[in-house]
Amino acid sequence: MTTARIRKATRDDIPAAQELKLACWREVYADLRDEEFFRRAEARLDEDIAWWQRGVDAGAEFHVAELEGTFGPQIIGIAGATPTLPEDADAGVGIEMGMLYVLRKHDAPAAPGAGAPGLRALLLETVLQGREALVWVIEQDQSTLDFYRDHGFTPDGARESLDGEWAGLSEIRLVRRP
Repeated sequence: MTTARIRKATRDDIPAAQELKLACWREVYADLRDEEFFRRAEARLDEDIAWWQRGVDAGAEFHVAELEGTFGPQIIGIAGATPTLPEDADAGVGIEMGMLYVLRKHDAPAAPGAGAPGLRALLLETVLQGREALVWVIEQDQSTLDFYRDHGFTPDGARESLDGEWAGLSEIRLVRRP
């Protein structure tokens, strides 16, 4: 298996990163959202790219994982964290894991059977560097909940019912204290 290279993202990475995020949403939320949800997300792609570019221009940072492809590097994972928002101050940690997206086919461990971490785990630790953090996860997304629990995050009792395009789902807050 080829090993992905992880690096800090640039403004030029944002279109591919947004495409990857949408592909991951389709993969993870296919049973939780209808096709119209994904069409609306795709219709907003240019707007989302511009928003992310403004963020990077203002100093926001995130990381990408890439593989060398036929036509150059291909982004296969993205991850980023931000300072904790004031409404999450009660969690007692300073970092919120804001995004972590890797398609399942690219998340296999680098050395199957050897206990090597998968790409999501490598991106998580690249961003957090062992620090304490929180993350909000869709409560109905058992696979993602299991991933974060496997990496030291535990529910702290905070729960939020979602509305708008996400109506009918809820998020729970997980916190990691190394």
